[in-house]
Amino acid sequence: MRWTRTFIRTLRQDPADAEVVSHRLMARAGMISKLAAGIYNYLPLGWRSIRKLEAIIREEMERAGSTELLMPAVQPAELWQESGRWFKYGPELLRIKDRHDRDFCFGPTHEEVVTDIVRRTTTSYRQLPANLYQIQTKFRDEIRPRFGLMRGREFIMKDAYSFHASAEDLDVAYRAMEAAYCRIFERCGLEYTKVEADTGNIGGSESHEFMVLAGTGEDAIISCACGYGANVEKAVTGTLESAPEWPLAVPEAPEKVHTPGLKSVEEVAGFLGVAPAHLIKTMVFETDEAFVVALVRGDREVNEVKLKNVLDCTHIQLASEEKIEKVTGGAMGFSGPVGLEGIRIVADPTVMALAVAATGANERDHHLVGVVPGRDFEPDDVADIAMAAAGDPCPRCGKPMTEKRGIEVGHIFKLGTKYSEPMRCTFLDADGAERPMIMGCYGLGVGRTVAAAVEQNHDDHGIVWPLPLAPYEVVLVLLNSDRPEVVEAADALYARMLEAGIEVLYDDRSERPGVKFNDIDLIGFPVRVVVGKRGLENGQVEMSLRRDGEKRPVPLTDAVTAVQELLDTLRAELA
Repeated sequence: MRWTRTFIRTLRQDPADAEVVSHRLMARAGMISKLAAGIYNYLPLGWRSIRKLEAIIREEMERAGSTELLMPAVQPAELWQESGRWFKYGPELLRIKDRHDRDFCFGPTHEEVVTDIVRRTTTSYRQLPANLYQIQTKFRDEIRPRFGLMRGREFIMKDAYSFHASAEDLDVAYRAMEAAYCRIFERCGLEYTKVEADTGNIGGSESHEFMVLAGTGEDAIISCACGYGANVEKAVTGTLESAPEWPLAVPEAPEKVHTPGLKSVEEVAGFLGVAPAHLIKTMVFETDEAFVVALVRGDREVNEVKLKNVLDCTHIQLASEEKIEKVTGGAMGFSGPVGLEGIRIVADPTVMALAVAATGANERDHHLVGVVPGRDFEPDDVADIAMAAAGDPCPRCGKPMTEKRGIEVGHIFKLGTKYSEPMRCTFLDADGAERPMIMGCYGLGVGRTVAAAVEQNHDDHGIVWPLPLAPYEVVLVLLNSDRPEVVEAADALYARMLEAGIEVLYDDRSERPGVKFNDIDLIGFPVRVVVGKRGLENGQVEMSLRRDGEKRPVPLTDAVTAVQELLDTLRAELA
């Protein structure tokens, strides 16, 4: 393709709302453009990268035994009401009405629709397993869309769903999909990791996320050299080191201490002369129907996802200052579990392991010291609700874990009968008994993966595409467009490249070299070939890789072969 015959519009300045690297560079490189908050156009260069990823996905899905179909984006409310999610999903579900005042939604995912397809057509165990996938546009009405393709409202997703007669058969499909996802990201040339994950709104018994590693990633990953890994929402730890010995005398009952203006753990611990681990951090949360108090040791943080799972609620958020005062009777920053009545208390095990502690007194500018868990307060639940952190012991081998940043690009789930039971998606087994099908689902963010590739592969000049996702593998640059002999040589080389099957974009613009090279570095084509007056005088062209910029003079007559060999080398690195 000639540059002058395609639609490439680069920008000199970053978009005003660009917060992350991929948003900034993809917009400037003319790959995407914003239509509305969280809704983007895929421009020709960006669409080529999307289509390349889709081709890899399709090959690996077929290899894993999944068959492609396409389901409607707009879904009737009745299906979501059958599954129960119409009432639980929340404001992210875009609900709409047709001209007959009937309720629909723009699908954020397709469990209900695919379950309806299978239940209408599959009745016997002999017809199982079934495994279906699609690549399609979704919509989730994020309250604060941001980061370009990383957290948009409308996005392209590959979603697959499998149906089985037994849990053992589901496990076979799950492992096949797990392996397929690994191959997809490896074929894309991305550094990634697989971690245990929370099942979230989708539900299910087992779940893994696939994370592209990047320093700019929005998710924290806790992992160990032994192979354990999980996102912080799911991560657990081995046995944590006990709190230091209590340094003060232990009173027969908690004593109130005046702590004027001291709210943070560090401030209070320093004032009282105890360690942060001696404090009981008391957090008040608001759920769908009630308030709840969460207790963690002072040197830990509450994991809201773990707490949400313990409570089995669909919505949770920190209570406001006004509501905290109403629930505890005291000011925010001085909350504690002693004396609280009529409210559910959930304590992390490390809290109950404290021999003696200090905590808020539920009174402004006051704390209690000498609090004994189990004597002075009794929680309703004791559960792991603390956030894992770097340095914590691994739950498998006990060695210190590390933290990395990553971008979630894929998520797979064992759903079990979460959807098949309420929607009566059943089959007759070998004995003629009716049983619900056992399901799995497997999602992969297409646009998000392309954006994650940019987050992982860039420099100060622009994108550095891995070969499989680059919009074009090679860019041929014409310099001195006012010299007929240079134009003739470049045109002829372009024709030879096309004849050889090389994927090349020919920059035939009448622009200054600086403009061309800035655009080319910004877009990030893996291989660059330059035809100019000075090189042609020696019968040569200049070849270079985007990733290192090292210039290699090559005889014009050997240029096509040299490009092919260089591309073969890049492909071999991915094998």
